[in-house]
Amino acid sequence: MTTPTRRRSFRARLLDFIRGGVSRLTGGWRILTDAQTRLLAALASIRPGRAAITRIRAAVLAFQQALAAFSRDTGAFIERWAATDLPTAYRDGSLDMLDRGNRPQSLWSWTPRHQATITTLTAQFYADLMGRLQEALRRAQAFLRAAQDAARARVTQFDAGSFDPDALRQQHPLGTVIYVNDARHPVETWAGAALSWQAVTTANAGAITTAYEQLGCTRVQVRDGSECGWRAHDDSDLADGTYRSIDDALAHPSAHPNCQRQFLPHFDRPNPLGAFA
Repeated sequence: MTTPTRRRSFRARLLDFIRGGVSRLTGGWRILTDAQTRLLAALASIRPGRAAITRIRAAVLAFQQALAAFSRDTGAFIERWAATDLPTAYRDGSLDMLDRGNRPQSLWSWTPRHQATITTLTAQFYADLMGRLQEALRRAQAFLRAAQDAARARVTQFDAGSFDPDALRQQHPLGTVIYVNDARHPVETWAGAALSWQAVTTANAGAITTAYEQLGCTRVQVRDGSECGWRAHDDSDLADGTYRSIDDALAHPSAHPNCQRQFLPHFDRPNPLGAFA
C-alpha cells in the first residue's frame, strides 16, 4: 500500500525541485536587473561639472562588480544544477520506475549505461544554460557601453537629450531572454520552461533506462495529456496510452516544456512480482 504514496510524492518532489531551481536561477538574475536599475538612477543624477566623469566611472565600476557577482552566482547555480541536481532527478525517476514495477529499489545502481545517459544529458543542458549566461553577459556589456556613452555625452557635450533611462532600458531589457525566433521572454518564463524541460527529460530518461536495465522491458507505456503529441505537443501521433520501444522513448522523453509525460513499465511476459503492464 506504500507504492502509490511514493509515486505521488515523486511527482510532487519533482515539481518542488523545479520550482526551487527556478527560484534560485531568477534570484541570481535579479542581481543583473537590480544593477541595471541602480546604474540608470546613478547616471541620471549626475550633472555637468568637474566631478561628473569621476561619478560616471564610479557608477560603471559598481555595475561591473554586480555583473561579476551575477556571473559568479549564476554560473555556480548552473554547475550545481548539472553536477548534482539533475543526477538526483535522474535517480529519483529511476527509483520511481522500480516502484511502478513493484521491484525493490536496491536493484538500482549507477551502471555504465546509466552513467552514460546522465553524462550526455547534463553536458547538453549545462551547455544550454551556460550559453544563456554568456548571452546575458554580452547584452549587459552592450547596455553598459550605451549607458556610459550617453551619460558622457550629457555631461561633456551638454546634450541633455542624449541620456534617456527609459529608452536605454527598452533597448536593453536585461530581464528578458531572447529565443531563436528573436522573441523576448521574461527570465521567469524562460527559467520555468527551461528547467522544467531539463528536469522532466532527465527524470524520464532515468525511468526509461531503468525499465530496460533493471526491469528487462523492451517497451514502456506512456501516460501523458490527452491531446499531447509524441514528438511535439501538436503532433498528430498522440502519446497517451501508447506503447513505445525503449529507443523511441529515450528519443522523446518529453515533448515540450512543462510536459506531463510519464512512463510505466511494460512487461512482454507476465511479471511474477505483480507489476502492472
